Amino acid sequence: MHAFRKAIEARDLDAAEALLAENVVFTSPVAFKPYAGKAITAAILRGVSRVFEDFRYVRELSGADGRDHALVFTAKVDEREIDGCDFIHLDEDGLIDEFTVMVRPLSGAQALSAAMGAQFEEITKEAQARLG
Repeated sequence: MHAFRKAIEARDLDAAEALLAENVVFTSPVAFKPYAGKAITAAILRGVSRVFEDFRYVRELSGADGRDHALVFTAKVDEREIDGCDFIHLDEDGLIDEFTVMVRPLSGAQALSAAMGAQFEEITKEAQARLG
């Protein structure tokens, strides 16, 4: 998933969004219910880019079929160190149709939850504008 990694590392969120399938499902590490659709997933990625500090990918793993990928990352949220992984699945067209994020430790996940909660009104507005 070199294209997605490159886009995120360059903070080119338009390029990252272009790699999302319309029916992508985003599963958050801090919300029970997954989010369905390109607009909300892109808005969440933009929100995360506002709350993560010192974000960097440190490892990339790919499945034998080339459709499953894991991008291991580190970041900070409110001075809390976070280790995490983006689990990405590509559809038959090479677009991201499943995007699951996991983070640790618990204190980092809690800081991320609070920071993203503060962003959620803006995230919702961004998603609605994209649908609009």
